[in-house]
Amino acid sequence: MELEIEVAGKGVAKAILDDRNLNTAAKIYGILPIEGEALDWQEEVYFTIPLVAEYENPSSTSESGDLSYWPPGYAFCIFYGASQPASEVNHIGRITENLDLFREVVEGDTIIIRKK
Repeated sequence: MELEIEVAGKGVAKAILDDRNLNTAAKIYGILPIEGEALDWQEEVYFTIPLVAEYENPSSTSESGDLSYWPPGYAFCIFYGASQPASEVNHIGRITENLDLFREVVEGDTIIIRKK
């Protein structure tokens, strides 16, 4: 499942959903396109999405490029650096192109995720 993640006015990244938390990934794919207002925490961009899902195969660590869902905050997370999750997340995919785009994100930027 391929995605485009647009930061309005700044660029587009490409991503793929994977099988680390397949049910969560499928639920997110099923509600696309979605749009949100970016929040920034360390080297992570995240925003609330209209999905309530439980932990599936949670992880307390992340790698640069991970896409994740954070159940306590109903949030879609993009890890673009060395920072780690504040609490466990369900990893659902990875950025495959233009990861550096997320270093340019400031709080309040509009992010749009759509099927490719």
